[in-house]
Amino acid sequence: MGEVPATQHFVLVHGTCHGAWCWYKTASLLKDSGFKVTAVDLCGSGLHPGNADSILSFEEYNKPLMDLLSTIPEDEKVILVGHSAGGLSITHATHVFGMKKISLCIYVTAIMLRNGIVSDQDRQAFPDLGDAVDFNFGLGPDRPPTSAIINPYLQRKFLYQCSPHEDSTLASMLLRPAPLMPLFSAKFEGANMGDVDLVKRVYIKMNKDEIMRPDVHQEMMIKSWPPDEVMFIDTDHSPFFSAPNELHHLLINASTMYCG
Repeated sequence: MGEVPATQHFVLVHGTCHGAWCWYKTASLLKDSGFKVTAVDLCGSGLHPGNADSILSFEEYNKPLMDLLSTIPEDEKVILVGHSAGGLSITHATHVFGMKKISLCIYVTAIMLRNGIVSDQDRQAFPDLGDAVDFNFGLGPDRPPTSAIINPYLQRKFLYQCSPHEDSTLASMLLRPAPLMPLFSAKFEGANMGDVDLVKRVYIKMNKDEIMRPDVHQEMMIKSWPPDEVMFIDTDHSPFFSAPNELHHLLINASTMYCG
């Protein structure tokens, strides 16, 4: 591939219930290819000490990513990669930092909504998993749920059906309830609103995704806010486990196409 410029810095953002740990294969492959890589734990996720039931705003939930990007030198742009609900996080970052800090956003079977949750159609981007989800009620049983996690007995069916058993077993030990109120109230405004449509975007569809259905959720968002490129992997919701080499290949292709 040749030498990768020092400015090629991938920042990996996990989805609900996951943490930076889920990128261990992707981070290793990218580093072996010469890229700089940072994987973030959002508030209440992974090793972050926050409690999902007490995180009430998207700004609080996404603060670790915002803090990281604030430390990036002015002459170093990043490539943001968001998985699942991590798509909300990288879009939020684009609103705040724009093209000064972000050269490319890659949505890995992720929620891709230009302004966040501002309409009923936007809410349809969230899958309805019904009884597959276990809710927590941190504000009391008579109040809306504050966090949720997919039932342990159904995690492999919905998240990892194509993934190695070792990875789905590891995930079952590390998943944490995800805060709900920040995700469903995410609405983005920022000083760089004009940059939101200028930052290049690539969407990577998962053709066997049982969470973000390719013909429903993924296609709806792609048609609503068309990205610069759509790529495909024939696998489940978690390609960082089930198809790490294919995902790595597409990430590098995207960076080569849009970041020189």
